[in-house]
Amino acid sequence: MRFMIIRKADKSTEAGVMPSEALLAAMLKYNEELMKAGVMLQGEGLQPSSKGFRVSTNSGKPTVVDGPFTETKDLIAGFWLWNVKSKAEAIEWVKRCPNPHNEDSEIEIRQVFEAEDFGAEFTPELREQEERVRAKAAKAH
Repeated sequence: MRFMIIRKADKSTEAGVMPSEALLAAMLKYNEELMKAGVMLQGEGLQPSSKGFRVSTNSGKPTVVDGPFTETKDLIAGFWLWNVKSKAEAIEWVKRCPNPHNEDSEIEIRQVFEAEDFGAEFTPELREQEERVRAKAAKAH
């Protein structure tokens, strides 16, 4: 089962406060443990929303809005993509995550859709097309 682990933004991450050397070391150790266990597929920290933008579509017309965005509870500071055996395993790994900035924080866990989740609408032709796209994307990196 694949899960996206989403580290929610807070005042510190939105202010661009960089992690201390101790926190960087703790996070690297944690990521190494995830890799050794075969759990971590990918993980990245994100710049503050002041360096981002949103594209919304209204009546078919896209509109671009530059950051920063005010509702930090809706923002993401970073993410991991994990492959684990169960929801319980994902939760146990999250409980071990170092707490950035030693303040209240929130991590959201969301399961990733797999091909079989889409049912009959995901025809064999569409599955083959998706496999080709994924193969090309893997080669591009």
